[in-house]
Amino acid sequence: MERDARNVLAVMTRQLGEAKLLANFQVQVLSSLFFRNKGCYIIGKLINGYTEAGFALPVLHSKDGQLRIDAALFGEDDLLRLFSFARAYFMVDMEIPSAYVQFLRSMMPRKPRNEIYNALGLAKQGKTLFYRDFLHHLQHSTDKFRIAAGIKGMVMLVFDLPSYPYVFKVIKDYFPHQKETTREKVRAKYQLVKQHDRVGRMADTLDYGDVAFPRARFSDELIAELQQFAPSQLEISDRDGDGRTEVILKHVYIERRMIPLNMYLQEAFDAGGADRSNQSPAALRARHQIERSVIDYGYAIKDMVAANIFPGDMLWKNFGITRNNKVVFYDYDEIEYLTDCNFRKVPEPRNEEEEMSGEIWYAVGPRDVFPETFAPFLLGNPLVRDVFMQYHANLLDPAFWQTQKERIAAGYVHDVYPYEKDKRFVRA
Repeated sequence: MERDARNVLAVMTRQLGEAKLLANFQVQVLSSLFFRNKGCYIIGKLINGYTEAGFALPVLHSKDGQLRIDAALFGEDDLLRLFSFARAYFMVDMEIPSAYVQFLRSMMPRKPRNEIYNALGLAKQGKTLFYRDFLHHLQHSTDKFRIAAGIKGMVMLVFDLPSYPYVFKVIKDYFPHQKETTREKVRAKYQLVKQHDRVGRMADTLDYGDVAFPRARFSDELIAELQQFAPSQLEISDRDGDGRTEVILKHVYIERRMIPLNMYLQEAFDAGGADRSNQSPAALRARHQIERSVIDYGYAIKDMVAANIFPGDMLWKNFGITRNNKVVFYDYDEIEYLTDCNFRKVPEPRNEEEEMSGEIWYAVGPRDVFPETFAPFLLGNPLVRDVFMQYHANLLDPAFWQTQKERIAAGYVHDVYPYEKDKRFVRA
């Protein structure tokens, strides 16, 4: 206890800096612990006059079974990362949930209240509040829904509203032959993610049924797209009889809008980031953008692996960049539990005909995965390839995936911390 108190005091002192402690100096702490995964969090804030600083103290079990404070997280950025929409919900015993939400909002004013309700596991309140805020936004905006930017998906039809930081996803009525799935299977995948540990790498989704939108707010191009690909999910009518035509969607997923990773990389390529001879400030910034995002892409996959998730389709377009420059996965129609997959090495060709064949000549099971084949789809750019191979070459090795699968099957639970390693008091 003394050691942990000294550690927290040292961080708190750095946080306060040279600030003089005023008469109104308080430490306010919520009485209930916030439980998630193998730890819990003490949540509170420092008040010094008119300034406030929120904090969180993660409490874990040490190897000898004793409790210890693992870190001291201060400030809005640390708390936003802790309460991210890409992480599992907390379990908190709250007598008055709205009071907890208000307290947390005072420390994270940029975070919508509905996301805080969701982070606390209060999904119904979160969905209700989100929809109320959405209707308010519609009343105070005039832009139109449009087809979302990026490569169109084979399973989902995605649209957005330029002034609103969310995207809307509708499952299509039919899929190309290479997508052997059904609407029910897709919904089951999204439900799996909803109930799983998202380890900061998989976006949370809100699903709604029979959602009504004003027809006047939809572009004709988007209506045509819905009529072509998801007619069973679409109804256009004046169901209230008030003369206002509505677009009614039978089922829709809503999630935070992110920049698709392929578009983020392309923007950096266009700025000269892939040309190593270009030393202009813009090109150097673009190169850093490429390197940072490729490195974090690999870590995103490894974090999901730690949570027993194989993303399935690992193309850049299925990942997004958040406003905090984190890589997050958001396309769930092909995910599987890692322990259900069979990771194999590509067999050696037995003759010249097999070696030169343009078709796969070896047997492939429904859940067989060949990590060596990822490279041609991901590493076409030389800079991307060099960075990826420097940090994440093991993702192309079947042995890496097999080892992780065996560890998880043996009951090992990986630790994925919602804060940087250098913030930990005891580093493994």
